[in-house]
Amino acid sequence: MSIDYKKTQKDQYQPKTAPSVIDVPEIKYIAVDGRGNPNTNPDYAEAVELLYGLSYAIKMSNKSVLDYVVPPLEGFWSLDDELKGGAAINDKSKFIWTMVIRQPDFVTTDIFEAAKAALIKKKTSVDTSKAKLITITEGLCVQAMHIGSYDDEPATVAALEKFAIENGYRIDISQTRRHHEIYISDPRKVEQEKLKTVLRYPIRKA
Repeated sequence: MSIDYKKTQKDQYQPKTAPSVIDVPEIKYIAVDGRGNPNTNPDYAEAVELLYGLSYAIKMSNKSVLDYVVPPLEGFWSLDDELKGGAAINDKSKFIWTMVIRQPDFVTTDIFEAAKAALIKKKTSVDTSKAKLITITEGLCVQAMHIGSYDDEPATVAALEKFAIENGYRIDISQTRRHHEIYISDPRKVEQEKLKTVLRYPIRKA
């Protein structure tokens, strides 16, 4: 039976629509950095394709170690001119993003490099040098499940900020602690008004 993190770690992947606090532990990811509007910048589509290509290469080559479902796409977001929350983001061309897909704990640098080599053999045009294996410990955060279009996220972000303040916290966005989104739904298959996206903001005690 395949392990599915969305089911085994529901606190991280299936929060309620009402805001709540979570302490996120260290997690291993494959990551690709970029900038610009994800709707128009071809680098974004290439980054997503690379992440999935490497993630499935690792999964298929290590079935004897662990059978698991490849986790959903995630993104860490900020702006190139100032660090503000999602409610202030209007010009998508100013986005700085790090797109990631979670990896099981057994994935080492050697396994990652082997996956890069396997992917190049399968698709010679891919630039695997853009991908890296990283670990992130988000720590204390406030999160909620956003239902609907990505363009409607500011309302959920405002609810997160309000909840944080009312419960003795403040938003702690920085260069190392960023706005985080987990894309539970596939926008190619789900109508915009039904999209599920986990929105997560780092916080600290006020």
